[in-house]
Amino acid sequence: MQTLKMLAAVSVMAFGLTSAALAEEALSPYGSSKADLHEYPTINAVFDANYNDPSSLNILYNFVKNTMKPLKGKMVVVTHGPELRAFAKENYIKYQGTMDKMKELADAGVEFRMCHNALRAAGYKAEDFHGFVTVVPAGFPEIAYLQSTGYHYINPLPYGVRDVRYLDQPQLKK
Repeated sequence: MQTLKMLAAVSVMAFGLTSAALAEEALSPYGSSKADLHEYPTINAVFDANYNDPSSLNILYNFVKNTMKPLKGKMVVVTHGPELRAFAKENYIKYQGTMDKMKELADAGVEFRMCHNALRAAGYKAEDFHGFVTVVPAGFPEIAYLQSTGYHYINPLPYGVRDVRYLDQPQLKK
């Protein structure tokens, strides 16, 4: 083992490789990734929203924004979980920032459909929600129905990737 280290050090000196170049070579035994930044055809998508924490709707906002532009198709969000309380008019003050983002999506053509079963189980009535929401009979059947008409299913889990690199490499954050 010691002989290998010595041989590596001699090679670095003999070929003029910097320690950074040697480190990069050691950390990329599989080479570098390729980029295929192609265009997408028009695709309709249905987003399955079921979050314990209504603040996760802010992450949903980013998922929808980042999907609708390249797909150029119709976008539908089906909400059927505890996050539905953020859409209730009675909670407007508390969730105003989040609802402003959802309304921005609605104004851009995104449809919001809410599960009647879920809202009823939560103690609400259809008229308790903002005007850009359409109440449908049931969440999962609505998703299945949309899929049967050609929509593609997206389950945007509420995990954001912003700055995730720095969890393992904090020294790289500028």
